[in-house]
Amino acid sequence: MATLTLPTPDRRLESYTTRAPRTWPTKPANPFNRTAIAAAHVVADPLADCDPWLDAPMDWDATMAYRRHLWRLGFGVAEAMDTAQRGMGLDWKTSLELIRRSIEAAKSEGGAVVFSGAGTDHLPPGQYAVDAIIGAYEEQIGAIERFGGRVILMASRALAASARSPDDYSRVYDRILRQLREPAIIHWLGDMFDPALTGYWGHKDLDAATEVALDVIARNAAKVEGVKISLLDKDREIAMRRRLPKGIKMYSGDDFNFAELIAGDEHGYSDALLGILDAIAPAASAALAALARGSRNEFHDMLAPTVPLSRHIFKAPTRFYKTGIVFMAYLNGHQQHFVMIGGQESARSLLHLSELFRLADAAGLLIDPDHAARRMSAVLRSHGVDA
Repeated sequence: MATLTLPTPDRRLESYTTRAPRTWPTKPANPFNRTAIAAAHVVADPLADCDPWLDAPMDWDATMAYRRHLWRLGFGVAEAMDTAQRGMGLDWKTSLELIRRSIEAAKSEGGAVVFSGAGTDHLPPGQYAVDAIIGAYEEQIGAIERFGGRVILMASRALAASARSPDDYSRVYDRILRQLREPAIIHWLGDMFDPALTGYWGHKDLDAATEVALDVIARNAAKVEGVKISLLDKDREIAMRRRLPKGIKMYSGDDFNFAELIAGDEHGYSDALLGILDAIAPAASAALAALARGSRNEFHDMLAPTVPLSRHIFKAPTRFYKTGIVFMAYLNGHQQHFVMIGGQESARSLLHLSELFRLADAAGLLIDPDHAARRMSAVLRSHGVDA
């Protein structure tokens, strides 16, 4: 246990003592009965000669080491997604190199699961003809498939800016899906994660948007492995998963209510494709193994303390959640610094990071509390707080 000084919302400083560490298994005790894919973050290179707000220099060794950590805990990896700051500092050129390295590394881990994000983010901001958007998707999908990768079909800012009706979405998705070598995961990312995606599927009304998405999925069911919706609305996710064609998975993207959605109900359950799995991987791995053994109580006991942490990390403005994900990796020694591409380590306040530290400790997710406290103290001192 360690004691340090943390700030409070009323501008006081209070003494905080960490709890005794919790020991988590380093690999699952048994296979999962849910598909669990972690959207993994990337590690920046803090010693690169660059313009940090413009460039994306990568520490490839640390970035790939974190993926091996996730694979060994039983997770698949969703590569080059928004958790990795895709489209928010991470450009397509660097994303493709990340995808290539991840696919190659997965082979050395016995064929670990990797799905890679394909989108249109190499197009400059603006409006485009539908055929140009289709061509942009085809370019990225072709590059991923040449490496032997499987695709997550990411939501397109260009399509959101250019579509004149739901029919334009249908045209794009119908065309792209029928060309795929293997079924893809469709990702519907809500505007709380990316305001540029407001009105996706041609409707601001989410009920109407859901109907368009379901129609696309039904027409192309043979080329859809699953759908991930990131709308932070558990009732909408449940309603949509009950209407999916047989054999198509609902991948929960709800970082607020993931535990109950994965556990499911008498009508079914959600699998998981979540950014929060990056931060809570040891607890989530143990919990999923318990669920597969039929121990639902143990599953909920392990995950319940992680839910407040996740809700804090993903609180509005939700698009800044990546700062908390990287901070957790820094506290737990998976990287030697708290520096992010795009300078996004500054996207959350010291108060936010301090509360994250408390919640991570309460969840048993500070693997070495003394080490984490020393790192937290270094961040506090950089903000003028004598820890």
